[in-house]
Amino acid sequence: MAIPVVMPRQGQSVEVCVISQWFKKKGDSVKTGEPLFSYETDKASFEEEAKVDGVLLEIFYAEGDEVPVLHNVAVIGQIGESVEEFRSGAGSSSATVEAAPETTVIEAAAISSETVVLPSPTLSGAKIRVSPRARVIAQKNGVNLSDIKGTGPNGRIIARDVSAPAATLLKGEEVTPAPKKAAPVAITASVGEYGDAEYEIKNISNIRKLIGKSMYESLQNSAQLTHHLGADVRKLLALREEFKNMQKADPTFPNITINDMICLAVIRALLKFPEVNSHFLGNSIKTFKKVHLALAVDTPRGLMVPVLKNADDLSLKGLSNNLRTLANSCRKGNIDPDLLQSDAGSFTVSNLGAYGVEMFTPIINMPQVAILGVNTIVHRPADIGEGIMAFVPYIGLSLTYDHRAIDGGPATLFLKEIKTQIENIEYA
Repeated sequence: MAIPVVMPRQGQSVEVCVISQWFKKKGDSVKTGEPLFSYETDKASFEEEAKVDGVLLEIFYAEGDEVPVLHNVAVIGQIGESVEEFRSGAGSSSATVEAAPETTVIEAAAISSETVVLPSPTLSGAKIRVSPRARVIAQKNGVNLSDIKGTGPNGRIIARDVSAPAATLLKGEEVTPAPKKAAPVAITASVGEYGDAEYEIKNISNIRKLIGKSMYESLQNSAQLTHHLGADVRKLLALREEFKNMQKADPTFPNITINDMICLAVIRALLKFPEVNSHFLGNSIKTFKKVHLALAVDTPRGLMVPVLKNADDLSLKGLSNNLRTLANSCRKGNIDPDLLQSDAGSFTVSNLGAYGVEMFTPIINMPQVAILGVNTIVHRPADIGEGIMAFVPYIGLSLTYDHRAIDGGPATLFLKEIKTQIENIEYA
């Protein structure tokens, strides 16, 4: 019996996913557990595996297409089985956009090489169905959605409808149509002296676009300032060695890292300075009573910032275990997208110490009002008492804060409290 492959729902806030790559093609045999395709939400990338053995009888969406969640993407079955019942299911929708009877809809890829003029479609009062991605593209390009006839399921306007030449045609303007869109490819140019290409142009991933857009908007829409401070980590390093010995004696003991201990220090400082544990909402500030700690994680798919809810309820061991689980879920691609929403966390920690970075200015994950950058450990000369100078290990701390929400004085006191917590850390 033929079985449909359904686009999963990755979190309550996700309505549409974009297919980034097919690993199988129509007619291929598939086994249970084999990856069929990869897809992206607005926050993360995932892979969908085959749930049954069989043959990939049909594929309803191509790479780059937007697919509503819970819609049929493909069908797995045996050769000769019908897929038509699933094809209609892939296009189900609760609302449509009706065009006037005289309007002719023509696929941009099927138009001849001659210049064509199409009449503008008119609406019959029905609600316009549009995907989030298409809405963003339309706003960027100044496209009026009421002039567009969607080619998605039952008239839904999707990304390809608001990009040239399709959007131009449906608005009734003259264009010379382009050939059918091919799958994204790398472009090389300018062969060098030894026959090697001088450079290569690659299309960036959806996640890379979203990261760039988010970072740009953060810098454009807030008053960010960074303070830098160093903390003596002699006690922290000694505690780290103690934890290593505990783990050798008891393999079930968690691998508590320097970053885990710094996160604990941050949580304790946030409880003393709740104004930093906040969201800036323009005309108001939302201050959280619990610490929802976000941790920047570098993955092969790009930067992800998962959130550990109610982190202030955890012991150091519990904090270490939960942060490790979150990071691993991001790298495997099975993180809950709701934990990646920018407003899910109340404060973010970004640690570049492992890369040897001595100082940097992290960008705030809005609407949060601050973020802590953790740098590498550097030995500096310091007075260790009784007039004795020695080289002491210091870890760099870089606090970026939104000056609209926090003044320099409170921000400095908060950063100093993190320093104090690190220098006096204890394991209980």
